[in-house]
Amino acid sequence: MRTITQLITPACLIHQEKLKHNAKRVFDICEQQQIPLRPHVKTLKSIEAASIYAPVPMPITVSTLAEAAYFADAGYTDILYAVTLTPNKLAAVDALLAKGIGLTVVVDSIAAVNTLSQQAVQMKHIVSVAIEIDSDGHRAGIKPDSPALIEVASIIASSHSLTFAGLMTHAGASYTAFTVERQCEIAESERDAVLYAADRLQTLGMECNMRSVGSTPTVLAPISHAGLTELRAGVYATFDCVMAGLNLCTYEDIAMSVLTSIIGFHSNNSLLVDAGWMALSRDNGTHSHPDDCGYGLVCNKQGELLSGWFVDSANQEHGIIRHKENIDPRTIFSFGDMLRILPIHACATAAQYSHYYVTSDDETIETTWNRVNGW
Repeated sequence: MRTITQLITPACLIHQEKLKHNAKRVFDICEQQQIPLRPHVKTLKSIEAASIYAPVPMPITVSTLAEAAYFADAGYTDILYAVTLTPNKLAAVDALLAKGIGLTVVVDSIAAVNTLSQQAVQMKHIVSVAIEIDSDGHRAGIKPDSPALIEVASIIASSHSLTFAGLMTHAGASYTAFTVERQCEIAESERDAVLYAADRLQTLGMECNMRSVGSTPTVLAPISHAGLTELRAGVYATFDCVMAGLNLCTYEDIAMSVLTSIIGFHSNNSLLVDAGWMALSRDNGTHSHPDDCGYGLVCNKQGELLSGWFVDSANQEHGIIRHKENIDPRTIFSFGDMLRILPIHACATAAQYSHYYVTSDDETIETTWNRVNGW
C-alpha cells in the first residue's frame, strides 16, 4: 500500500470517509422528507465514487452524454441528461436508447423542441423529453408563466417520436445565497416555479410525472419539498470552498484536495508549488465571498487547514501561495514539503484529472478511482 508521500504531484485526493459522511447527510434529508434523490454525478464522474453517493439502481443526473454512456455501461438505467439537447447529439441518444436505457433529455425553448421534433422522426426509439423551467432568471429554462411553456409541451405531446416526461429546474442563484433565510427563499421559489408550471399543464391534461428540482444549497435548505417527485444535487458529495463560504459545510467536510509539492520561494513572501491552474482550475468562485479563498485554501499534507494560507494566483504549472498577513513562508516551510489545496469549485478541479487517489486516514492510498472525461 502506497503512502501519500510516494505520489507524484500534483495529485487529486478523495477522503472516502468524508465522502460517505456527506452522502449520508443528503440521504437522511431525502429519507426524512420521503422524496427520491437523483444525484448529479458530474462532479466526480466516477463509477466507484458513485457507488457511495448514487449506488445502482438509483436514478442519476449527468451533464454529458459521455457520462451517460459510462454510467449506462455500469448498470444505471434511469438517467437525466440535464443540458438542452442539440441536433448533433441525437445519434448518441439513439444509441443509448437502443441499449434499453431510460434516458430523459431536456429542452428549454420552442426552437429546441421544434428541432428535436423534426429530427426525432429519423430515430429508431421514442425520446423522453423534460422541459427545463427558469426558476430564478439565472440560467436556462422557460419561465413558469410563459405562453411558451404550453406551446413546447404541446409540441412534445403531439409528436409520435417524443414523450413528455415532465419538468425540471436548477436554481443557480442559490450559489450566491449566504444565509439560511436566503437559501430557503430560493429553494421555495425553485419548488413553487415547478409546481406552478405543472399545475398549468395539468389543467390541459398534460401529466408531469417528473417534477424535479435541485442544487446543493436548495436541497440542504430546511423547507418542505412536498409536491415534487425528486431532488437533484451533486457537489455535496465532496463539497468545496464555495459551499463552505455559503456555510453549507465546514472546510473540514471537504472530501477533495490536491496534493502538491513546494518547488521554490519568492522574495515577496510567497512560495511556489507544482499545482498551477492545470491542477487546480482557474475557478475563483469565492472572489465575491466575505472570505476570498483565491484559487484554493492550503492544508498540510495530513489535510489540516493552515490558517491564513491560500493560493493567491496560478500559472499553468505553478501555484503561488501567500499568507493573508504577509508572513514569510521560509520561516515555516521547506523546499520539497508537501501541501494539500482545498478546491474552490470541486467540479472544475476534478475535471483536471483522469483518476483520484483514495484515502481514509490521510496517510495511505487505499485504491484509485477512474473517471470519464469529454462530452
